[in-house]
Amino acid sequence: MIRLYTDEDVDVLIKPLLNAKGFTVFTTLGEEMLGKSDREQLERAINLRCAFLTHNRVHFEELSIRLSEEGKGHCGIIIATRRNIYELARRVARFLELQTAESIKNQVWYI
Repeated sequence: MIRLYTDEDVDVLIKPLLNAKGFTVFTTLGEEMLGKSDREQLERAINLRCAFLTHNRVHFEELSIRLSEEGKGHCGIIIATRRNIYELARRVARFLELQTAESIKNQVWYI
């Protein structure tokens, strides 16, 4: 099952909503990473073997490209449009149910 790390711009309520569906979710707050750079956040997710959920499209598209140029990978970046947290949790859960950790590795996904 895919593990998820959420950026600080994602409502922390997503964690219990996805936990209730059986997903393991780490948050920036829970990992004491508030205020750290986007690169540090993504590296933390990589170390935890988690896909990364964010609303920050531009920065994380660039980071994905930069990592690829450096010959490094990530566990997947999921860029979500801002919406009601319950709708976001439903969409993320549905996406994660249809994917595997291997299928999203080094990919940027938009939901």
